Amino acid sequence: MGWSFTPDYLIGAIWLLWVLSWLVAAFWSDRASLRAPGQWRYRLITWVGILVLARPFAHRHHMVWQSPVVIGIAFAWWARIHLGRLWSANVTRKADHPIIDTGPYGMVRHPIYTGLLLALIGTALARGRNSDFAGVALIIYGTYLKARLEESFLRTQLGADAYNQYAARVPMLVPFTNGRSVG
Repeated sequence: MGWSFTPDYLIGAIWLLWVLSWLVAAFWSDRASLRAPGQWRYRLITWVGILVLARPFAHRHHMVWQSPVVIGIAFAWWARIHLGRLWSANVTRKADHPIIDTGPYGMVRHPIYTGLLLALIGTALARGRNSDFAGVALIIYGTYLKARLEESFLRTQLGADAYNQYAARVPMLVPFTNGRSVG
């Protein structure tokens, strides 16, 4: 009995490559000059969701759901590269930190989160288990909490007026929506 290629293994390989490349890319970000307090809440919820979702893949064969995974991760990488040295895994302020509102940040205020959430939803759809959707729901909630914390922190650090103008023009997580999601 040999190893057989399934779409599930491809999705797993895509996620593994993303994690490894994301960890390596962390070395090209600047040091934080200030960190937001209270980050444990979103981390706890997000990690519980990841653990629920990280169970071994079921062997469903829905190739169509690989597209959102690839598109989502590509969108997150575009945002990560566009943000450059200002990126951080934590909610922080970097020295000389401006509001970035170009590239993917002109489409949504949190394009890395948007891309990763799209990829996670595609992963859950490919797997098709209720627990996968529960895991993604927890990750979405944790990500939303992090985005709200980040926005509150950036309003304070970068200027409420400037950030509110950006928030009025650009949706929080869902591109091409007119609704304003501010905290």
